[in-house]
Amino acid sequence: MKNAVSVFLDQSETLCLLRLEGEVDIASAAELKKLLLQALASGNDLHVDVERATELDVTAMQLLWAAERAARGAGTGFTLVGRLPEEILAAASEAGLEKFPVPIDPK
Repeated sequence: MKNAVSVFLDQSETLCLLRLEGEVDIASAAELKKLLLQALASGNDLHVDVERATELDVTAMQLLWAAERAARGAGTGFTLVGRLPEEILAAASEAGLEKFPVPIDPK
């Protein structure tokens, strides 16, 4: 049985850390969107930890892509941390998201 909660947000005064675990798909899209909006509204830099993600469906990828653009537009940082599996990067490319934010801060 799949874990119902795969998205977690930790906030500090200067940083928001969103952790993605397991399969992040349409079932967790509403929670992912809510937490991304909450993090973006804080005005703090946002780090998204993908180290424990095993799958990101196209909905999750689109939400992360939109959050990266929103953060850039607001002048705040957006960084994926951890290593994305090649399968996820390939799926992003197949979905037309060639510019999907690639992790730049590996743990």
